[in-house]
Amino acid sequence: MNSSLQDTVGTNGSKSKAGTKVSKSKKESAVRIKNIVEAVLLTVGKPLDIDRLLDIFGDDEQPTKQLLREVLDGISADCETKGFELVKVASGYRFQIKQDFAPWVSRLWEERPQRYSRALLETLALIAYRQPITRGDIEDIRGVAVSSNIIKTLVERSWIRVVGHKDVPGKPAMYGTTKQFLDYFNLQGLDQLPPLSEIRDIEAISLEMKRQVTPENGKAEEMGVANSSMTDHFELEPGSDISND
Repeated sequence: MNSSLQDTVGTNGSKSKAGTKVSKSKKESAVRIKNIVEAVLLTVGKPLDIDRLLDIFGDDEQPTKQLLREVLDGISADCETKGFELVKVASGYRFQIKQDFAPWVSRLWEERPQRYSRALLETLALIAYRQPITRGDIEDIRGVAVSSNIIKTLVERSWIRVVGHKDVPGKPAMYGTTKQFLDYFNLQGLDQLPPLSEIRDIEAISLEMKRQVTPENGKAEEMGVANSSMTDHFELEPGSDISND
């Protein structure tokens, strides 16, 4: 009986050591996964979703989606005391500079920020809130013609795209916003736009978008850390549709 008890204790002890080794191995694996994800997000310069992040791992080392989400939560928590943060936008996760540090980072570039006309912002706002919408519909609401340059600029920026054609004579194109629009304005979905109930008119919509939603800085993105809070990167320019002066 004593011998049996001793055998049992010995077996349990072995199991305990084995369990400790497994636990340590899992912890080391999680740390490695975390380091890999950080390195990839800092390098890629664009948002990556869960599935794309999983694809970077080999079959023998690929974590589960749950573990990957836990790793991302851990990275986000680590950023609380740093100058950048991990955020989730429409296309996935990315690192970006915190708003408090934007004034210092913006001094790295001497060129003036790109400025957009009120007409362009009003057009973009109408598409965002009323999509799908045609150019004619936008003109009816604004009461003035929409410059072809405005639509061209929005399409070239990949902020809007043709999502269909209205079933009326001429089959005019209907426009809607893109994931790039959401990413640029640091949004996960259109439901994060300022509520229409709080905005009195279309001019106020464009101003509200400027005030509440701040874009990322392209050059910071090239560094591997995007910035969603450089408000001086987003200016209203009266007169012309778009200005790079």
